[in-house]
This record gives sequence, C-alpha cells and structure tokens, in this order.
Amino acid sequence: MGYTLPGGRVLLDEVSFDVGNGSKTALIGANGAGKSTLLRLVRGEERPHSGTVTVDGELGVMPQFIGRAKGGTTVHELLVSAAPPAVRAACAELEAAELAMMERDDEPTQMRYAHAIARYGDAGGYEAEVVWDQCCVAALGLPYERARWREARTLSGGEQKRLVIEALLRGPTPVLLLDEPDNYLDVPGKRWLEEALVETAKTVLLVSHDRELLTRVPQRIVTLELGASGNTAWTHGGAFGTYGQARRQRFTRLEELRRRWDDEHAKLKALVTTYKQKAAYNSDMASRYQSARTRLRRFEEAGPPQQVPREQNLRMRLRGGRTGRRALVCSRLELTGLMRPFDLELWYGERLAVLGSNGSGKSHFLRLLAAAAPPVAHTGEARLGARVVPGWFAQTHEHPEFAGRTLLDVLHRGEGTRAGLPREEASRALDRYGLAASAEQLFDSLSGGQQARFQILLLELSGCTMLLLDEPTDNLDLVSAEALQEALDAYEGTILAVTHDRWFAREFDRFLVFSGEGHVYESPEPVWEEKRVAR
Repeated sequence: MGYTLPGGRVLLDEVSFDVGNGSKTALIGANGAGKSTLLRLVRGEERPHSGTVTVDGELGVMPQFIGRAKGGTTVHELLVSAAPPAVRAACAELEAAELAMMERDDEPTQMRYAHAIARYGDAGGYEAEVVWDQCCVAALGLPYERARWREARTLSGGEQKRLVIEALLRGPTPVLLLDEPDNYLDVPGKRWLEEALVETAKTVLLVSHDRELLTRVPQRIVTLELGASGNTAWTHGGAFGTYGQARRQRFTRLEELRRRWDDEHAKLKALVTTYKQKAAYNSDMASRYQSARTRLRRFEEAGPPQQVPREQNLRMRLRGGRTGRRALVCSRLELTGLMRPFDLELWYGERLAVLGSNGSGKSHFLRLLAAAAPPVAHTGEARLGARVVPGWFAQTHEHPEFAGRTLLDVLHRGEGTRAGLPREEASRALDRYGLAASAEQLFDSLSGGQQARFQILLLELSGCTMLLLDEPTDNLDLVSAEALQEALDAYEGTILAVTHDRWFAREFDRFLVFSGEGHVYESPEPVWEEKRVAR
C-alpha cells in the first residue's frame, strides 16, 4: 500500500502487513512517520494511492485526540461517536425527529418520529444504551441517565478516554483501531487498559509509545521505518521484550547485504571495463563484452537490497538559567473544589513529579503556576521565586494562537515575550527537532507527537527557568522521549512534571501526590494507586 501527501511527498511506500484474527498488534514509529494516516486508510477515511486495504469485520475506532472534547460536546455525543455506524446514523435521525416534534406536532412529524424510534431499535440503539450505562458506571461512577447531558470537557482527558475505551471493548465491533489509547490515563487506568486488551477476544491494532504497555500487550510489533522515498513497514513477529535485539540484528543483516551488493556491483563494472578494452583490439572479445554489459544491466535493474532505515537525529536543548534559591513556595494553597490546602517549597534545580489520579487537579495546579487562561480558582498562595520564568507544556496541545499558522511562521514572528527568529535560523531549529519537512505545515495538521516536539522547541526558545510539563511524553515516540529525558538531564533550572509515564517518572527525585480524596502529600517514591491519608 502506498500514500502520497498533497504536496507530492511520498509518505507510505509499499507498506504491507497483516493483523491476525483475535491478535494484538502494536504499530510504532517516529512521530510524523504516518501511523495516524495509516489508521485513517484502514478505516476508509482516505484511500491509498496504490495497493489495497482489506478489513474483515466492522471496525471500532478511537482517534488520537479523544480526551480533547470541545465545548458543547456531551457525554452522550462522546459515546455515540464510538458506536457502530448504524447506531450513529439512527441516533442522528432520532434526535432530528425529536427536535421536529418540539416545533410541530402534526401527523407527518409524529410518523417520522415513530419511524426513527423503530430504526433506532433495529440498529441496536437500545442495546447500546445498556452498554453506555455500564461504561458510565465503570468510568465515571454515574449511571448513563445522570451523566448523558454532562459536558465532556468537564471530565479529565483520562475520564473521556476511559469512557470511549470502555464503550469500544464492551461494544459489538470485532476489530478495534486504537490511536494512543493510553494517553491521558492515570497509572491505574493504564493497568486496567493493559489487562482489558490482553483479555479481550477482539482483534486490536493499536498505536502506542508507552513502553510498559508495549511490553505487556502486543504479540507482535509493526514499525513504520523512515525511508528516503517513502516510509516502509517492518514486522517483528514477537513481543516488545525481544524487539530491540531483533531490530539491531536486522540492521546488521541489511548492512551486510548492501556491502555484498556493492562489492558485486564493483566487480561487474570492472569486468565490463576490462572486456571493453580487450574488445578494442580483439574482435573475439566483443561477445564477452556484450555479455558482461547485459549482466551489469540486469544486476542494476534488479536494484540494491533495502537500505538500513533512516534513524531520527533529534537534538533537544533546554537551557534554563539561574534563579533564586527558592523556586516555588505554596502556602495553604487550595484549588477550589479539587483539593484541600497544602504547603510546598521547591528549591532551584529540583525535579518534582506530580502524580495522582485523573481529575485530581494536577493539570490545574500547573495552569495556575503558568498563569494560563482561563484563571484557576484558588485560595492561598503560590509564589514563584526571584528570576523564575515559567514555561508551560500543555497536555492537550491547545494553542488557539497558532490556528491557521505554519511552524515557520510561528517561529519567525515570535509570540508574547518570545522573540522571532530569522527564517534560516528558524529552519535550523526545526531541523534539530525533526520538523524540517513540516516547516510549512499548519500546527493543527501535525501529529500529536510533532505538536509535542514543537512545544518543547518553543520552551527552548522562551528562555524559561522553570519547566511546567503536563504529560510531555504522552505523544512522543520512543526516540523523542529519550531525547527529552537527555535534554532535561542537562537543563539548568527547576522542573515540575505531571506524568503517568512510569519510565519517565524514574528520572525525578521528589514526588508530589494528588490523592482522589483531595489530599496532597509528598512521597519518597512514585505512588500510582489511591492512598488514604489520615488527617
């Protein structure tokens, strides 16, 4: 299967793999390699420009950015979006008929409403509502009838995601396409997801960069590998635990095949040259010369073996700077309706991981420190130290100020206190973050991982001396996550990071836990499960 972007760049070139019935397959690769595009091709939203996609069974789909519901979207609408197409269509028809009944109550409108009810029942709508009730109780602790009109944006990203995953796993569709299903989930939620995916009889193709999930769930790994003329796919027929070694062995084998091809190519060219010289003064050598030329032509037409895939070369630089000794002081700080008052003192250079369940107030805490809009309701005090300049990485990548703007334009024009860059310098910065090919793309058109890398680049350019990172590794591929960790190790400043990434959290030296009961306490080690604190 092949796919070419509108600008003419080949994104996918002869991608081929299969997902067995009932199996669990992970799709991984560099940010921007085409994973989300490939899933859109599988679910029929776009058509491949070469090759075919065959799906045996109805698809249940969860897009990458579930967890970022816009204003006005209700829990009901979120659940309908995960329902089979027949239920979605029947639900839309029923809602339109209900609205018509509110405007007029004549016989044709009543007949339309009656037919819509019948179609909704025939499509499985009432069975779906039974499932939705189970999903709401499991994910939100509320029955469907109480939760259905609640705005989805009042739920945390993890609650939204858990709700949709519950609906897909409990629903009738036998094949699931899950794009970053673990994003926004807290660690208990991630563990639930891992167990649920292992136990389900459904066929699952998932995109993920969570190393714990990749270790536990998939039985095989499909990698989209970067190529000069389009990205290709390689399938590792085993679990993630053996993936690294198998990939290194494959690279060694490809290098050896290419070396042999180059040697044979050189020999054939030398043979043609030798016979050409001899044929110039010996006509009996003419036939051998022609035969050697034919051998060389056929050899070159067959082409060389596959090249070793291009590896990402990311160079993230987070400089920071000196500040006062006290970087942050919180005195009797309480986020209204989310937590009880707590005190915190953070010193220059410390690394603090903020842990806790979804909806406990962690993201609001970072928004308060970043002074992000809209204002966070609170009492008490949160005071930054001398020369502390916060830089905020938003979990949901929400940047309305970038709407309709390319990456090059954002860097060139600057924003707020961040000065603009000359275009050549901006291009070099994008190249360091693996975004040079996306310089003229709109921010909203980027993959989640590319948006995350761009946000990190903006932090580098902002001159911030305190990093406020809200789930920074959620959408980053494995190479990008490791590059970020290296950049943070070299950062001269203070770091607060909300995270549910168990690998990432190992790099921190202090842990602030937001419990589901509204208590905030410090722990000497990561705490992933709910913990009762006596007061």
